[in-house]
Amino acid sequence: MQAITVDHVGGPEVMQLVERPMPAPPGPGEVLVRNHFAGVNYIDTYFRSGLYPAQLPTTLGNEASGIVSDVGPGVTEVQVGDHVAYLASQDAYAQYAKAKASRVVKLDPELPLDTAAAVLLQGLTAHTLVTRAYAVNPGDWVLVHAGAGGTGRLLIQLCRHFGATVITTVSSEEKAQIARAAGAHHVILYTEASVPEAVHKIIPEGVHAVFDGVGKATFEGSLHSLRVEGSMVSFGNSSGAVPPVHLFELSQKNLKLLRPRLYGYLITDEDHRRHVAEVFRLLKEKVIDIHIFNSYDLSDAARAHSDLEGRKTTGKLLLRLG
Repeated sequence: MQAITVDHVGGPEVMQLVERPMPAPPGPGEVLVRNHFAGVNYIDTYFRSGLYPAQLPTTLGNEASGIVSDVGPGVTEVQVGDHVAYLASQDAYAQYAKAKASRVVKLDPELPLDTAAAVLLQGLTAHTLVTRAYAVNPGDWVLVHAGAGGTGRLLIQLCRHFGATVITTVSSEEKAQIARAAGAHHVILYTEASVPEAVHKIIPEGVHAVFDGVGKATFEGSLHSLRVEGSMVSFGNSSGAVPPVHLFELSQKNLKLLRPRLYGYLITDEDHRRHVAEVFRLLKEKVIDIHIFNSYDLSDAARAHSDLEGRKTTGKLLLRLG
């Protein structure tokens, strides 16, 4: 089978398309999936670049969708031929991968496999952020960075669904239109204005919460955009890792700072089932929608990473494996 591997950290050029043996047959509680699509996410670039540690050589990829090709002993959740999606363990950029049966999502037949791969990781990220990291309530004001991106669009849609007024940041008027279409009430072009100043012009006391997946470039501005007792949710590093924080900076307005990770909210199978069910319900009810910007052949995985890191994209990127 074909897979993307990385044997040393670096830029997109370190990814290699290789032929690898098929995975061993699934063991008890496992399934083997013939992957058709894999999601491309910033976390994949963090492992590739060395920002997050990984045991090398490694495959990349943290979500996929496909068709069950084999099941291990005792598996009752799915059967061979079922369409499924799942969160992977650094092995989704491959034509076949094994997964825990208890964590595989059996898909409705009418749901396209590309949509399922596109919604899973970013949908779960957005849903856990607005329900667990900071529970968005009616009347809240929130700031969402990178509102034209995959997670940003979903955060806008969910925050609006839960009754918040949403301010978002983007880099261009083209991306501003995408953010407005997603439901943003106010859009700030960070290339033309100071984000904290613009926020306080819109809502003088500042926002209740900031959802910041950008990291280094936006962190200070995010803190300055908050109101007294506001919540800063820093969940990504697309511009680089946030430098060490002096806790005294939080005390002036009694701010709360959280750096959550998705898997910390999905520790139990029950947590996983609950959040997955909500994400797919919201998708089916059209509360959220998925915009797939581009799908790339597996051999073009390096170009997908370059496009993502170069901020040339809006919405979701996928790799085609089927």
